[in-house]
Amino acid sequence: MEVTNRYVVMRNHIDGTPQESDFELKTEALSLSIEPGKKELIVKNLYLSIDPYQLNRMKQKSSSQETTSFARAVKPSEAIDAYGVARVVASGIPAFKEDDLVAGLLTWGEYSIVKEGGLLNKVDNIGFPISHHVGVLAFSGLTAYAGFFEICKPKKGEKVFVSAASGSVGSLVGQYAKLFGCYVVGCASSQKKVDLLKQKLGFDEAFNYKEETDLKSTLKRYFPDGIDIYFDNVGAEMLEAAVENMNTFGRVAVCGVISEYTDKGRRAAPNMVDVIYKRITMQGFLAGDHMKVYKDFISDTVEHIQAGKLQVLEDISHGLESIPSAFVGLFRGDNIGKKMVQLADD
Repeated sequence: MEVTNRYVVMRNHIDGTPQESDFELKTEALSLSIEPGKKELIVKNLYLSIDPYQLNRMKQKSSSQETTSFARAVKPSEAIDAYGVARVVASGIPAFKEDDLVAGLLTWGEYSIVKEGGLLNKVDNIGFPISHHVGVLAFSGLTAYAGFFEICKPKKGEKVFVSAASGSVGSLVGQYAKLFGCYVVGCASSQKKVDLLKQKLGFDEAFNYKEETDLKSTLKRYFPDGIDIYFDNVGAEMLEAAVENMNTFGRVAVCGVISEYTDKGRRAAPNMVDVIYKRITMQGFLAGDHMKVYKDFISDTVEHIQAGKLQVLEDISHGLESIPSAFVGLFRGDNIGKKMVQLADD
């Protein structure tokens, strides 16, 4: 059997703010049968994760492209890989069979071909919506969990600041911190998001950074006794302000710098005297570095969700055609929670 596979590619490299016109839809004929001896899978994509880090892969050049295979450069007209959940249509790999539900590295398309050795695992659905395996029970969740517990090394009662706190990672970090027993303040880009952080996610305080003219004074107002932990998702001026308000032996987990992805001239310049004399630890990290805590992450997170103690925020667009607008919207702050695209009903 042969189908028409539609997929999304870049028209050109993207070195500034992405636009929907930077992408186009392509089609190809795809046989849904595997030649004898070929070690690969054909899967029908159900959900795809939409993530800001992909922009660095789409640039003509970014230092991140040389660091890990997940961040390698993407070329115009080339298939764009992304994390997602799919259903196996045909298998040439004994470990997988037709109709298996799988999660791993797919492509921005309706179908994906995954070769043996590719990042793909069977999904144990454990009674949750399939979409949870794209966000809260996947790399967004692991990033939040490992970043907070492994990098920040919290102590009960400490004061935690989370930027981009209504996003896929920040919304979970704040909740993990509250469940652990910390005081938590988050920032976001609208009053609607601020209300959600306080009323639904249980943050102690939250503010709209767009309404603040002096971030250093703002953080001093919300943290009169200083910040112990800063979980950074935005970089630039927010990082500078946080460092100025950090306590001695404060910790900064550098998860993302979305404010700097679209502006080559915008870079954080924290006061390094503060870093030295306050003995601040500032560390970048990737979720893949912390697979050793994966079992604890899944166990703890599932327990919190089932007990109603952890709220899952998902922002789902529908249809392959919505991928460009979903991706572009990340850089306008459109999403609340984990952004993903549903391509098909299971």
